[in-house]
Amino acid sequence: MQYDPIKSSLGKVFNKSPFLRIVFYKLLDILLLRTWHIKKDVKKWTRTRINESEILDAGSGFGQYSYFLSALKPKANITGVDVKEEQIEDCNKFFKNIGRTNTFFKTCDLTTFRENEKFDLILCVDVMEHIKDDVKVFENFCSSLKQGAMLLISTPSDQGGSDAHGHDGGESFIGEHVRDGYNIKEIGEKLLKAGFSKVDTRFVYGIPGKISWRLSMKYPILLLGVSKLFFVFLPFYYLVTFPFCLLLNYFDLTGKHKTGTGLIVKAWK
Repeated sequence: MQYDPIKSSLGKVFNKSPFLRIVFYKLLDILLLRTWHIKKDVKKWTRTRINESEILDAGSGFGQYSYFLSALKPKANITGVDVKEEQIEDCNKFFKNIGRTNTFFKTCDLTTFRENEKFDLILCVDVMEHIKDDVKVFENFCSSLKQGAMLLISTPSDQGGSDAHGHDGGESFIGEHVRDGYNIKEIGEKLLKAGFSKVDTRFVYGIPGKISWRLSMKYPILLLGVSKLFFVFLPFYYLVTFPFCLLLNYFDLTGKHKTGTGLIVKAWK
């Protein structure tokens, strides 16, 4: 059973009301280690930026990060783009219902999306591993940023983070990825070639993060793929594993990793 269909099913369950959707966001914030790293870097960025910023959530998905940004920077204008029309319509409806008028979503393909020198920050979380023509997207990002502005990317590394292929050629856990993950040197070189002046990359999902990901996300989703009855036992499962996952996430967030299954990449125009 693949990751993305289960994730979509969970999203539909929690989308029955604005309250449940916010609960869903909060659960993702706690469980997904990438969110811990992204929030750390975004908060660091906001300390040096004016409130009236223009921010692009590139590949906005469920709108989790747009929700975070709209609360963190209430005077900023936030644009979320995604190729999935149903998610765009859903996000616009939700954000209108909760009165977040500084956030707007539209359907766009990142290989063609470009708004010259508009944005102060572009956030791109777990998107680039889905796009084959990544160099074109990086060029579009660079053109769309103001001078001195920053691109922040979260993506799997080539150290086994994407689960793009199953064992022995079997079914992939994450079926929508077009690459196994980025080499840390490769992605930096591509961004510099696309026009960025400075790139900073670091490994995340080191040993603590890898264990946490399996306990908090991979194993529960695999079990849900076997039977939806596991929904009944899910609270009890997390009651046991949740404290360990929080501790592991903290160690991953605060530690420095020589290698890891994920990358955080920052690039400046």
